[in-house]
Amino acid sequence: MSFVIVNLVIIMNLRIRDMREDADLTQQQVAEYLMCDQSLYSKYERGERPVPLEIIVKLAHLYQTSVDYLVGLTNKKHLIEEYEHIYI
Repeated sequence: MSFVIVNLVIIMNLRIRDMREDADLTQQQVAEYLMCDQSLYSKYERGERPVPLEIIVKLAHLYQTSVDYLVGLTNKKHLIEEYEHIYI
């Protein structure tokens, strides 16, 4: 795996944890939303299991952010920041 990909995976793991903590949610609550076991969700956060695209999309929806933010392709946390220019 390339250095860039490894870094993006690390960023994603940190961001899904940070977004959960910022939302004051437990791993159990997020796991229930995703319809998976808490232990599996914990492995996603710790980088012990790859996070499927379907889960990344659901997390982006839950936290009202973009998939790009979660996977480290942008630092714009909120969707409104990305699309604000369209509505002005």
